[in-house]
Amino acid sequence: MSALPAQTRPARRWAPTAAPRLRPAPEPGARRARPRLAYAVVALASIGAIAVVQLLLSIAMTQGAYEMDEQLLRQGELQREQQKLSDDLDRLESPQFLAANAEALGMVPNAAPVYLRLSDGAVLGDPTAAAGAAPSSTALVPNALIDGVPLVTERGAGETAKGGEGKPATPADGTPAAPPALTGGLPTPATH
Repeated sequence: MSALPAQTRPARRWAPTAAPRLRPAPEPGARRARPRLAYAVVALASIGAIAVVQLLLSIAMTQGAYEMDEQLLRQGELQREQQKLSDDLDRLESPQFLAANAEALGMVPNAAPVYLRLSDGAVLGDPTAAAGAAPSSTALVPNALIDGVPLVTERGAGETAKGGEGKPATPADGTPAAPPALTGGLPTPATH
C-alpha cells in the first residue's frame, strides 16, 4: 500500500428541511381516459384549413398568370404599333419626302447658297435670287416607301400640318402661308 496516510472527508449530514410529498403509485391496470375525439377534430380541422388555403393560393396564382399573359399580349400589340408609327415617322422624315413637299410648296433649290455669320453679321457668298427653274420632281435616290403618301398641298381640307392643332396648312386659296416677319434682326443665342 502507500506510505501516505489516508485522508478522510468529514461526513455530511443531511438535514431534511421539508417533508417530501408522497403520493401513491398508480395501479398498473387503471389508466386515465384521454379525450381522443378532441385530438381528431383538431387534426381534421387543421388539414381542412390547410387544403382551403392551398386551394385559394392556387386560384390566385392561376388568375395572376392569366392577367400576366393578357398584359404580355397587350405589350406585344403596343410594340408592333410603336414600330409601325416609327416606320411612318422615318418615311415622312426622309430627305426625298421633304424635298417633294418643298417643291410642292413652290420652293426651288439654290445653286449658290449664301451664309450669314452670326458673330458679326457678315454675309458670306454672293446673294442672288434662286431661279424658278423647272421643278425636278425626280429624286437622285428614289424612295419607294413614300409612294402614295400625300404631299402637303394634296392634303384634305380637314387635315392640318401641325397634327390636329386646328391651324390649316395653307390658306384657303392654296397658296403657301407667308413666314413670320422678323423684327430687330436675326435672333441670336445668348452666350457668356
